[in-house]
This record gives sequence, C-alpha cells and structure tokens, in this order.
Amino acid sequence: MLSLLFSSLLLSVALHSEASPTYTVHTCPNTTTFTPNSTYQSNLDDLLSSLSSNATSRNSYNTTTGGRDPSTASYGLFFCRGDVGSTDCQDCVQSAVKEVREKCPVEKQATIWYEECQLRYSNRSFFGASDEGPVYLLSNTANITEQDRFNQLLADTLKEAATEAAKGGPGGEKFAIRVANFSGFQTLYGLVQCTPDLSSEDCNMCLEGSISQLPSCCSGKIGARVISASCNIWYELYPFFNLTALSPPSSTGLTPPPPDTVGNPKMEGKSEISNSMIVAIVVPIAVCAVLFIVVLCILRRRAKKYNSIEQENAGHDEITTIESLQFDFAAVEAATNKFALDCKLGEGGFGEVYKGTLANGQEIAVKRLSKSSGQGMGEFKNEVLLLAKLQHRNLVRLLGFCFEGEEKLLVYEFVPNKSLDYFLYDPNRQWQLDWATRYKIIGGIARGVLYLHEDSRLRIIHRDLKASNILLDVDMGPKISDFGLARIFEVDQTRGNTSRIAGTFGYMAPEYAMHGQFSIKSDIYSFGVLVLEIVSGKKNSSFYESDRAQDLLSYAWKLWKEGTPLDFLDPTLDRTYSENEVRRCIQIGLLCVQEDPEERPTMNTIVLMFSSYSITLPLPQQPAFCNRSTTGTDDIPSTGLNFDPSTSNDLPLSINEASISEFYPR
Repeated sequence: MLSLLFSSLLLSVALHSEASPTYTVHTCPNTTTFTPNSTYQSNLDDLLSSLSSNATSRNSYNTTTGGRDPSTASYGLFFCRGDVGSTDCQDCVQSAVKEVREKCPVEKQATIWYEECQLRYSNRSFFGASDEGPVYLLSNTANITEQDRFNQLLADTLKEAATEAAKGGPGGEKFAIRVANFSGFQTLYGLVQCTPDLSSEDCNMCLEGSISQLPSCCSGKIGARVISASCNIWYELYPFFNLTALSPPSSTGLTPPPPDTVGNPKMEGKSEISNSMIVAIVVPIAVCAVLFIVVLCILRRRAKKYNSIEQENAGHDEITTIESLQFDFAAVEAATNKFALDCKLGEGGFGEVYKGTLANGQEIAVKRLSKSSGQGMGEFKNEVLLLAKLQHRNLVRLLGFCFEGEEKLLVYEFVPNKSLDYFLYDPNRQWQLDWATRYKIIGGIARGVLYLHEDSRLRIIHRDLKASNILLDVDMGPKISDFGLARIFEVDQTRGNTSRIAGTFGYMAPEYAMHGQFSIKSDIYSFGVLVLEIVSGKKNSSFYESDRAQDLLSYAWKLWKEGTPLDFLDPTLDRTYSENEVRRCIQIGLLCVQEDPEERPTMNTIVLMFSSYSITLPLPQQPAFCNRSTTGTDDIPSTGLNFDPSTSNDLPLSINEASISEFYPR
C-alpha cells in the first residue's frame, strides 16, 4: 500500500508538471503604446477577458474585438495546438492572458507563444491576413548523422504536412502531423499549423516560407521550430505531440475476471490472492511512474538546450545563439566554385561579393570580408546576430555567416536584378524604370526605412542610403542592403555622435558630414536625395557638370520656386506618369533635405504622405547644401574629427567604416 501511495504521489506530481503550459517567447513592439486608463486599455481589457472566457471545452480557436470605434478598438485571437486537450488549451490561454499583461503592459500590439497555444492582439484588424514578421527560429544544438538524407526526409515530410494543413479540417482547423522513419532507431515527428482564419493559399505560403528557413538555421539539427504570428512548424526525434488525441482510443485488451462461484469458506484465500494482485499491480505502476519522471526530466533538460535566435530576456532584449546561423566554410566555398572569378558580383572597401548556389539549390550572395576589416570574432558574431533580426520584405535578408581562420563571410539572399543605380544612371537602361516602377520603388524604400526606424524591435539608423544600396528583386521591388555603417539606437535615444565619419558624398546630411551628428533625420535626408534622384534620373554627386544649378537639390528647389516642378522629371519618361504623384514626390523629397533636421518629417509621416492624398503637405524650406568632394570619388573613409569617442552613445553595427558603393549582391 505504501508503494501505491508513493506511485500515486509521483503520478500526481508528473501530471501537474505536464499540465503547466510552457512559455516560449513573446513580442510587443513599443513603437505603439497606449495611455493607462485610456479607452483603448478598457477595450483591451474587455478583449483579453473575452478571450480567456472563450477558451472553453468547445473552443480551441477564437477571434474577438474589443470596442466599436476603429480608432480605439482592439482585435485579438487565440488558437491552441491541434493535439492539445480542451483543459490544457484553456489553462494555456489563461496563462497567456496573464503573462502578456505583465510583459506588454502598455503596448497596443503583442503576440505570445506557448508550446500549447498562441495569443495575439493589435489595434489594427489582422484577421484573415498572413503576417510576415517577426519570425523566431529555435534549434537544438545537437546534430544528426547523414545530414543530407535527413534534411531531404524532413523537407518532404513537412511539405506533405503543410499541404494537408492548408486544406483545413472538418472544424476549420489548419493543423497536421507526420511521423516518418529515418533509421531503425530514429523516428521523425513533424507538426505544422496555421491560424484557422487564413485562407488555404495563405496558409500554404506561410508554412512553405517557414520550411524554407530551416536549411539556413537548422540544417542537420535533431530538432527545431519556426514560429511566427500566422503559422508554426516543429520537428523532433521524439513524440512531442499527443498522438492519442488525434485518433480513437484503442481497446485495452483486458477482460473482466470471472465471477466468484465459491462460498464463504474461500474468502480467506480470496483475500490472500487480492493482496498478491495488489502487489503485482502496484510495483509495475511505481516503476512506470519513476521512469515517467526520469523521462520527463530528460525532456525538460533537453528543452533547455534550445537556443532561440529571437527571444527576449528579463530586460526585454533579444537572446540569440550563433550556432544556428553558422554556415560550413566548405559548403560556401563549393557554392561559389571556390570563389571563382566568374562568380564575382563586385567589390568594395569591405571586400568582395560572390554569387553562389547551395547544395539544396538555393541561390545566395556571399560577402567575403577583407582580412583588414579589423573586426574580431566577438564583434563579428554580434553584428551577424543583430542583422539576422531584421526581417522585412524591403530589406535584404541575412541568411547566416561563416568564420574560419581569417575568413569572415556573410551569406545573404540572392537578389536577381542588381541595384537601382545600375538602371537609374545608365541612359541605355533608364527606360526599364517607368514611372509606375519608380513610384513603387520609392514607396518600398520608405516602408523599409520605417521598419528600421520604428517597427523593428531594434531602432536602426542605416547611415548609407543610396541608389547602389537599393537592390531590386525579380519584380523590381526594392530591398535595402549594406548595413556596414548602421547604428543601433536605444528606444528612447534620438541622436548620436561619432568621431569617425564614413558615408557617401551627396547623400550625407550636413549635420553628420560636418559635426558627426546622426539620427533618424540624417537617414531622412539621404532618403530625400534618393527620391529626387529617382524622379530626375540624375546622380546628385555628379550634377555639377550641368550649368543649370549648383547641384541636384538646388536645381529641384529652383524649379519648385519657379512653379515648374515637372521640368525636373527624367526626360526619358513618356506621358504615362501621374503629374500629382510626380509633384508629391518632389515636394516630399525637398521636405526631407531641409537644413534643419527638426523640420524634416519622420518616416512614419512620409509613408502617410504617400498613402493618403487627403493630407496637405507643408511647404518645404530651402534645402541644405554640403561641400562636395573634389577628389572625384563618392565614398569617403573614416576621418578623425575632434570628438572624444567615449562620448559616443551609439552602439556599433559595422563591419568596417568604409562606404560600400560598387558591388551588386543579388
């Protein structure tokens, strides 16, 4: 009986531990916050209360809206993993509601992930829409043997599950699992799931996008997860999901004992047999309970080995692990045919850029950094981890890195249409950039910079926006590249100083070029120059060859003041342009290059100016004019200004302090 009591106690502890929902990660950008005790907070409180109460035995998914006025309403949903039981689902959602209140006390947007469920809310309706970011990659540190065969099995298994999940189940759930045999001792368990409000097409696209990220982060790892706001994938070499919850319970195969036909004289013997049976039952249960606890401890210890590429620590900073981003040097060398000359795309002060193709067919662009870049192992890894956090359709995506001996490589996605300056300044190619394409490029650049300044979880100042750093994808969509000069700002930081000026003449704001002061407004200045270049088809730093004005900015200002801004338009464009759009772009460009940084609009305002014609744009003031280089080059190296480096409050994010202007990573 003591054994029975002990085993019951162990089982109780085990079941209680198993039932506790496991927190994974959360995100709540502090770029959109609400005032305590405001209408929005009241609506959000109602929303979270409703989500918590709706997580009942009948609901593993629910969408709710708090408030009726769109300006103060909140929108939210939760969904539980398809194999999680109703009680565990309810416990998970209630824990998520409690936790998200603590971790995101004043943020209007938040998403929190548990192993068992996911909860999300926003001040904007997102129902039925696939969300691009952020994406979190979790990988086990251990590797598997026969990696190529395992990666192929994994890809086939998850894609098959994704196809099934996208079709949707009878209850509308978009969830699927797969079990595949890898070897005699190893079985692959895979799980995929989308938010049920997504269409089949969006669900399949989201899952395929997540699966495509596995080779760059988790190739050959024995377990990994890719989680985002719209879909999740997960695989392991052990059954981490509940198989019995997905199929009818099987028969136990036990039959009841025959009725006792013997009278009272046998009662004593029956008691002895019953005690024997109790011992026979209790001992195996106790052993099983102990084994269960041991296995549970192993699994939990195993879970602690997970390394999140994007998690938050107690201070709400992100924790990452470098191993999940590291490429094998031999694989990158093979992809670029040993850095063959015919694979070379270009070169700059940082080193050389090569096109490559990985073994799985994925095309990449590889920056082979100069051995004289001056960065150590720690600095290089820190930069890689920071760059890997930037995920946006208008930013070139960093896939990983390689550090071996003196070799330091950065691996990026391949962008096929070279860079904007390849088309914009060439009279033989300018015709490929019609007005609709140019307007789309301007809007895409604005959204990318807005993400860097306000929407990413890090405030990034690029410091080198220019046409050669805008790459064009297959649809001529823009992707901002080259973060060699970028700086990270704290959330409440507005400006920084540097004693090392590096950048490109013609794009640098005067306060940065002359005093080393940079901020989001110095990026705005560069953006304004870029807009005027795209409209005119002319390069600011070489416009001095014309006798019509001192430089491109003064020429635009001259035509604006004369009331003939359309004369500024690239003459190679035909009449298929919108005069209103052209005037608006020129006016916004001039607003961005005003001399006083405080007078320049923020990127949030600029995006609003482009998207809404009901907004009346302010009149620009005379633009700033900087001394132009007389050396005949655009790029300038670091120069020693009389600043004390110890007073700089910017956080470094640079490979070296030379501007990169001549390469075309694709």
